[in-house]
Amino acid sequence: MRPTVPPEPKTADDHIGERPPPGPGQAALLAATITVVVLCAADAVARSYPFGPRTRNVNDLGNQYVPFHAHLWDLLHGRATGGLLVNWRSGFGTSFLPDLGTYLTSPFALLVAVFPRNEIDLAVYVITVLKIACAGAAMAWLLLKLRPGRWWAAGLLGASYALCGWTVATASYNLMWLDGLIALPLLCLVGEWILSGRRPLVGVLVVTAAWIANFYTAYMATLAAALVFLLRLWLADLPRRRLSAAGRAALTFALGMGLAAPLVTVVYFGSAHASEGRFTRFAPVGAQDLVARLLPTTYSFGSPALFVGTTALLLALALPFHRAAPRRVRAGWTLLVLVVTLSMQWGPTHLLWHAFAEPQGSSYRQTFVVCALLVIAAWHTLSYGPLDRRALGAAAGLLALIAVVASGSRLVRSFAWPVFLMAALAALLGLILLGRRRPVLRMAPAALAAVLLVGAQLGEAATDAVATRMRFGHMDDYAPWGARQQDQADAVAQADGWPRYRTDPGREQTVGNDPLEVGGQGAQYYSSHTSAVLSSTLTALGGGWTSGGRSLQSLDNAVTDVLFSVGARVHSPPDPHQNWFLQDGTGETVTREDVPPLVTVRPSAATGAFGPSPYRNQELLLGARVYTLPRITVLNGAGKRPDRSTDQRQGVRTGGRSTITARCRAGSEVYLWAPYFAGTARLTGPSAHGLTGRFRADYHPLTKIAAMQRLGTVPDSGRLTIELFPNRLGVVPDRAVGCLDTGRLHAVVRQLKATGAIKVTVSGSGGTIRAKLPAGSKGVAVVAAPRIAGWRCAAGDAALVPAKAYHGLIAVPLDGTSSSVTCSFRPPGLRLGTAVGGGALVALVGFGTFGALRRRRA
Repeated sequence: MRPTVPPEPKTADDHIGERPPPGPGQAALLAATITVVVLCAADAVARSYPFGPRTRNVNDLGNQYVPFHAHLWDLLHGRATGGLLVNWRSGFGTSFLPDLGTYLTSPFALLVAVFPRNEIDLAVYVITVLKIACAGAAMAWLLLKLRPGRWWAAGLLGASYALCGWTVATASYNLMWLDGLIALPLLCLVGEWILSGRRPLVGVLVVTAAWIANFYTAYMATLAAALVFLLRLWLADLPRRRLSAAGRAALTFALGMGLAAPLVTVVYFGSAHASEGRFTRFAPVGAQDLVARLLPTTYSFGSPALFVGTTALLLALALPFHRAAPRRVRAGWTLLVLVVTLSMQWGPTHLLWHAFAEPQGSSYRQTFVVCALLVIAAWHTLSYGPLDRRALGAAAGLLALIAVVASGSRLVRSFAWPVFLMAALAALLGLILLGRRRPVLRMAPAALAAVLLVGAQLGEAATDAVATRMRFGHMDDYAPWGARQQDQADAVAQADGWPRYRTDPGREQTVGNDPLEVGGQGAQYYSSHTSAVLSSTLTALGGGWTSGGRSLQSLDNAVTDVLFSVGARVHSPPDPHQNWFLQDGTGETVTREDVPPLVTVRPSAATGAFGPSPYRNQELLLGARVYTLPRITVLNGAGKRPDRSTDQRQGVRTGGRSTITARCRAGSEVYLWAPYFAGTARLTGPSAHGLTGRFRADYHPLTKIAAMQRLGTVPDSGRLTIELFPNRLGVVPDRAVGCLDTGRLHAVVRQLKATGAIKVTVSGSGGTIRAKLPAGSKGVAVVAAPRIAGWRCAAGDAALVPAKAYHGLIAVPLDGTSSSVTCSFRPPGLRLGTAVGGGALVALVGFGTFGALRRRRA
């Protein structure tokens, strides 16, 4: 008998030409591909931009995120007014680093630079799709690192996570939250590296990148990753190394968050100085609505969107009954899903998930964490082998019970049942086929199962299409960049004279951040960091706002134009997208006014305080009386005096067509201040010059108030009549009418110009203002910018000190010996964050050096 010769070991050259087995890379690619196909197909079905005429710019996407990305485009191309420190376009000068850290520090945001400026909406859409696809790829990669299994199944579940209900219903138009969707599986991967003692430096950098991209959702993702890590630590066979692994995890995340501190602290302090906004008290949703959101095609703004696809849900439900999986695995992952889901429904843990700050708007922003845990639980079910009849039957029974409970919810509409039933049947059949060994229809069972499961997921793409369509019935929407915005931008560019004067893009706004989108330097500003001092100052001067004081509007008023050096103003017709019934515009026009420079000199420091009348408040800030406040008579349609308001809104009620009459000096400008009035107002007679005031107040005074409006001039008779056409019940204040003496105002302007700055310069970063003053200037220099936290000023060569305030504006005391003023801005929290970040960097280098030396000695 001949001896058996063992085969020689293969060399590297012997593997040339062999195809490596599919792994995490192929799974990630499959997840990303499915995600992109489903998203684009659903938008095409919904006829949403860019695949149809329906805009996708709903709510804050159109008002905030697209304009901020447009401003980033301008910054990257050197066309912005201001820099990284101060944004001079919005709110008459605002801190920009908090906005940058909140909306624009994702690495994906830099992609706007490669798109044309007039395709900013397409850029934001591409970024959104790429983020969601990367989230699916990251989850698919994580699943195969948690447990070995079929690569195509991991790709399918990765796409289920990326296309979860939270993504398509909530985060697709809050694209900065999508960074948290990506961060969660990546941070879980960091936990896996810690357990295996690999990639310590990369793990720290991943944590840093997650917290820089969007610290708000990164905070939630970090909590979730910590829970997953603790469960994995409990399940792992590491009896003597659990404490050391937990210590390494704490150190890794501490160093990573420390490196992100320079940005995170700035964002935190920006929020601390922001206007409070309007917050609603948390109230958990009912069990029926909670369960209903597990089904496809359900939509609601105020409930958690838990949908992860019927296949993933079925697998997660089967985990407790899957006997091939160890008991500890079944118990651990099932309990974690249940505990985290219930934590969304309890007030204290609800606040914990939201960093102890009640969110403004959607109350379930942490829902993506539950979606991730459902998908991971589903993967553990599938990775331990095909389901037996017991497990599959139990899962099907639970799925039927969910359908029965959800049927009592108003969130489940009739078209949801066909989609759900087809997806459930396809998922059940596919999972049954995975347990077969014999071919079916001459196809391998696994291949046929993959076709069915992928097909079920593609069929459930209706969830995205339904959410896209239904958002329009619940939220405001805004047109993408078009002819209107281009005309506004052209008009602003032709009139721009910054920093000699400001150019306001106009009272008839297109979105809440018009200056960021079309240019100019105005009062308009909408951000989570809208400062309280800016909001209160503009409100006292007669400004209007929405979103509880965080979305400030332009104020078309001659006195405030003088106060804030607005020398040019663009006037646009009403936006036809928002006001389709108002098509009386003839295009953009520009008016120019003689205004003082950005820095003026007042004879003394501020005295007194703002009161209830915006007319008197404007005069207090101006330093001269220019208004006449006549007694008004308000009559309803029957010619009778209406009832007075009985709530905090002082004045008389107006619920139908009414008139206001008063007497003023002929030729003076007529203004109407009615913050709690919704409708239109018109001055009768030819002196109205075709002006119509549109007031957009809300019934609830904490939600939205209307801005002061100019209605025309007082006729020669001195008697003026204003017709009111309310849209709903409102209130008109007792001193609603103000008559402006333009002659007196022009005299004040001449005085302010004579004593104001000779020259004003603003640094390229926007963080430094320098003004040259007339020799011997005394009193106080006032910068026409809100005195937000972070400004430091000095006269002459003196050291910079915290700036003084002049009724909400920046003030610098003068002693008559200095002929210049310098103000510099440093965002609050930047010094602290830099110190923490520097310490974390030193510690990271130290630990890395120590580890390298120890390995070298070994």
